[in-house]
Amino acid sequence: MALNKPSKKSAQYSESSIQVLKGLEPVKQRPGMYTRTDNPLHIIQEVLDNASDEALGGYGKQINVTLHTDGSVSVEDDGRGIPVGMHPQEKLPVVEIVFTQLHAGGKFEKGAGGAYAFSGGLHGVGVSVTNALSKRLEVSVWREGQFSTLAFADGLVIEKLKTKAAAKGDKSHGTRVRAWPNPKYFDSPTIPLVDLQRLLRSKAVLLPGVKVTLTQEKNGDTQTWQYAQGLRGYLDEAMAQAGHSPLVIPAFEGEHFAAGLAEDEGFAEGEGASWVVAWTEEGAPVRESYVNLIPTPAGGTHESGLREGLFNAVKSFVEIHALQPKGVKLMPEDVFARASFILSAKVLDPQFQGQIKERLNSRDAVRLVSGFVKSALELWLNQHVDYGRALADLVIKQAQARTRAGQKVEKRKSSGVAVLPGKLTDCESQDISLNEIFLVEGDSAGGSAKMGRNKEFQAILPLRGKVLNTWETERDRLFANNEVHDIAVAIGVDPHGLNDEPDLSNLRYGKICILSDADVDGSHIQVLLLTLFFKHFPKLIDLGHVCIARPPLFRVDAPARGKKPAQKIYALDANELQAIEDKLRKDGVRDGAWQISRFKGLGEMSAEQLWDTTLNPDTRRLLPVLLGELSEADTSKTMDMLMGKSESGARRDWLEERGNEVEADI
Repeated sequence: MALNKPSKKSAQYSESSIQVLKGLEPVKQRPGMYTRTDNPLHIIQEVLDNASDEALGGYGKQINVTLHTDGSVSVEDDGRGIPVGMHPQEKLPVVEIVFTQLHAGGKFEKGAGGAYAFSGGLHGVGVSVTNALSKRLEVSVWREGQFSTLAFADGLVIEKLKTKAAAKGDKSHGTRVRAWPNPKYFDSPTIPLVDLQRLLRSKAVLLPGVKVTLTQEKNGDTQTWQYAQGLRGYLDEAMAQAGHSPLVIPAFEGEHFAAGLAEDEGFAEGEGASWVVAWTEEGAPVRESYVNLIPTPAGGTHESGLREGLFNAVKSFVEIHALQPKGVKLMPEDVFARASFILSAKVLDPQFQGQIKERLNSRDAVRLVSGFVKSALELWLNQHVDYGRALADLVIKQAQARTRAGQKVEKRKSSGVAVLPGKLTDCESQDISLNEIFLVEGDSAGGSAKMGRNKEFQAILPLRGKVLNTWETERDRLFANNEVHDIAVAIGVDPHGLNDEPDLSNLRYGKICILSDADVDGSHIQVLLLTLFFKHFPKLIDLGHVCIARPPLFRVDAPARGKKPAQKIYALDANELQAIEDKLRKDGVRDGAWQISRFKGLGEMSAEQLWDTTLNPDTRRLLPVLLGELSEADTSKTMDMLMGKSESGARRDWLEERGNEVEADI
């Protein structure tokens, strides 16, 4: 936790200090908020994603990308063509709005009749970012027997829309976008050819029957990708290039998409996934995932669903056939460690982490992919029992190796361990990198957490009332407080100073998570616990072991709308609640049709709700705590003023004068 001191410049804060950025100016001012800035590949990918969405909807069969000698890149498709008529409200050509206004696009409407039922576009931001960060951008549209052109420079229209009858023999529908990326916004102005080729090849894999072509004007080279075998062919090729050992069993391939029926557990029609999974004994796993054709290199909840589904199916097979050796407990990583996969999920209203969409955050995607994969793999393994036994043998070997490694660590730590607190509900795993302890506010919340946790690797330590303010407490007096004593004994580390080198060999948990209510009292408890760790266990913060769990404050019961079934949506705070309500209104839900519940505390949440929102590693929000960059003297002075028992007057004066200028980095 670091507190940044107000600068002298902030003293000039006045009405004239407030700037309103209009049009595409926010993108130009802060390009890193909207795209990757190491090179221009991502802004070209935004255009490519639009062409892919046309093909995904069944409106196009070809995508042609050209690297021109002047440094520009063009993407051409044979989709429907961007509409060029006047927008009824904005009174501008629609194609101009798409490229010049943030949050304008055809992908907000997800209901029946929407232009894009499934797409990667969510915010209407993509190609407008491409336009903002390009020196020049040209758009050509073939639509309804007409050919239209439009040109921009630095995001501004320089050649207004011109429309004429399409030439004889010309294409009847499609769009071509040619962009000259502006080098000043990127670390390198060159698009990495290998990354572009990989991206185009993946689009061909995920769009069966679609031909994707790359042409380099400089040397005349042309490459074409068109995969008849889809995901399977792609994975085989990638694993061969990586030099993998032979497969333990044939690749497990499948797909399942909801039909909108009762047995689909409330998922919208068309939601689901395609996958191919292969297990090998050696070689680094090949893993790629996509959501609505968007690459997700950082994974996300769809990959978590795949892992959960594979594990549950294999575990079920092992139990049915009594293959599990005595004393061996299977974990999800035992099944997943040697697995290579290609996963392509379709999610009606995906929620990504940031505009660059590297990670899927949609909670429902875990259940979506997990359920479909589990049932398919269970059936496949029981139809091919020999394959099931071979896979079970590999998984059990992984579990035994993991268990042996954990026992070695435990033996090294075993001497001199203090008696653990009686109220600690410990976990079963001995793997420090996996284990987590939650310091929970109150016995009531502790009860829900105990029932909702994963007992394999999650421990619960309930705390009574507010923890002691330990900022001015001497180290040898700390253990006079029962709560502080129990925390220290449970985590297995003695109190120490900022410059000490404490013995961490008895550390029992890789993550120490502060879990308190999402209200003011909960924030107070967070501050007291953070003060304890900062003052007396700073090495744990420095090494990244301390986190803050973020439970939701609100639950929104949203009705079914369009293809989307009824949902329970959780919001961390009032700002997120407002965003959810705005989204429901955009989806056509009338005010008052949804219900809002406010959690008074963690004790009000059921074990299932607490697991889904706060404890489940796949769907929770966990905030790491960092030390910050202030000097030790400045930090000590600031913390004395904030937490000192005799500093109430200084705190009040400081809050009145500068409280609105504080930025807290946690």
